[in-house]
Amino acid sequence: MKPILLRLWIISLIMFLSCNYWVIGASKSQSTEEAYVTLLYGDEFLLGVRVLGKSIRESGSTKDMVVLVSDGVSQYANDLLRADGWIVEKISLLSNPNQVRPTRFWGVYTKLKVFNMTKYKKVVYLDADTIVVKSIEDLFKCGKFCANLKHSERLNSGVMVIEPSEEVFKDMMSKVTTLPSYTGGDQGFLNSYYVGFANARVYEPNQPSDVLNSRKVPEMERLSTLYNADVGLYMLANKWMVDEKELRVIHYTLGPLKPWDWWTSWLLKPVDVWQNVRVRLQESLPGTGGGKNPRDELLVKFLFLFPLLLIIFCYYRSFLKTRSLCDHVRQLYYKVRARGVLPYSSVPSSTIVSPQQPKVPAFLGGISVCVCFAAVLASLGLSLVIIPRQVMPWTGLLLMYEWTFTLFFLLFGSYLHLIYQWGKAVANRARQFQAHPASLDHESGKGHQVQQSCCDIAACYYGLGMASLAILAPALPSIFGITALFLRLGLMVVGGLVLASFMTYASEHLSIRSFMSGFEEGGTQRRSICFLC
Repeated sequence: MKPILLRLWIISLIMFLSCNYWVIGASKSQSTEEAYVTLLYGDEFLLGVRVLGKSIRESGSTKDMVVLVSDGVSQYANDLLRADGWIVEKISLLSNPNQVRPTRFWGVYTKLKVFNMTKYKKVVYLDADTIVVKSIEDLFKCGKFCANLKHSERLNSGVMVIEPSEEVFKDMMSKVTTLPSYTGGDQGFLNSYYVGFANARVYEPNQPSDVLNSRKVPEMERLSTLYNADVGLYMLANKWMVDEKELRVIHYTLGPLKPWDWWTSWLLKPVDVWQNVRVRLQESLPGTGGGKNPRDELLVKFLFLFPLLLIIFCYYRSFLKTRSLCDHVRQLYYKVRARGVLPYSSVPSSTIVSPQQPKVPAFLGGISVCVCFAAVLASLGLSLVIIPRQVMPWTGLLLMYEWTFTLFFLLFGSYLHLIYQWGKAVANRARQFQAHPASLDHESGKGHQVQQSCCDIAACYYGLGMASLAILAPALPSIFGITALFLRLGLMVVGGLVLASFMTYASEHLSIRSFMSGFEEGGTQRRSICFLC
């Protein structure tokens, strides 16, 4: 009898837990009648959605947070969003009927599906590039459709309050191919659909509840700038054109300057608000705390170490092949002690008897300047491609400097080495006309002496000068405490012009020195000990 009772008790317990599981699961899918909604087309905006959700929860809201994801979103992103507390709903994309449209607007009409979320009485839609800085729960009292005006009389679809309606959604679908869109996307369509929105009354959330309940629910209402503060407004005067203490939502709409791209923090001050929320993201899945991506962490470590190892390898190839490390350390010690250069390590060019005075090609300086700037552009471009976009601002800046300097060192250093070899080849052709073998031995010995000094301190000065100016130019706005975007860019341009002038001078002189060094060492069999000579 007891075994039967035990079995019945176990079965009852299992059924009870199962019922609770399904109840919890049902409540997880929808626990409130109102919700915050956003869209995610791909993993690129994943971090933006995470920060948005964190800001909503920190504002004190307990309403549902729903993210509509397309097939382009990875399973890892889906799992991470669920772990963050989002309700993930997979949807199919709506094709954009406009033939003339930006490429990035290929799936934006999918946003119209928010109007069909009839399981909720009211939803507040927020773009993934927005952030909530103060509670916006009062938006759920707004009318059937609410949005903010931007660009004079046109509404912005980045923040909307929607009363879902199957009838409205079907009507929209019947008109997507006929109504024009000035943007080529959903925002232009909504401006055509909601005719007269610019004349709608402004939503006043502070009205008494009895007044709000007694009046007829308006079809359209306009939201104030506090609910959709565009960073473009901040750029105009280097401050918000509304009371900053009353600010509710910040919208980062400046095209490629999204807040999750590391370089944006060094240009736009309002990005600090977004970054402060990002660093508070919890580790919902292993390695995701602070908005980190576990797949990028190993890459970032590799990117930090690889240039250092590459420089050490180049040093080994160019220096330690001619002398041991102990010799270099000993020479450095004697230099510091004597506060000068060792006598044997430098030979004045006046003491070298050249069989023919070298004639530097007239075009060498101009070509070297062009190659130098081409190397800079290539280094900057490759660095931007290599470095993950969504690393922390300081991490991105350090990696940018490290990789730009390393790639420039390799590219322009290789060019200078070719110039050095060119000068050496010119000298060898000139010495072929010498008939006395003793003269060759005499020149070889002197070439050995010059070789010891071919990596003089001037090349290091030029390199350090360019590196210092490259670091100083973008840092000038921070040094002077300038936060306005246009002033920052202007000051960076001034610093860039100074850097360009110095690089023009340095590249020309380094190329001439490399040619002369090669010419003076012509006829010797030993290799140069300097990669940049």
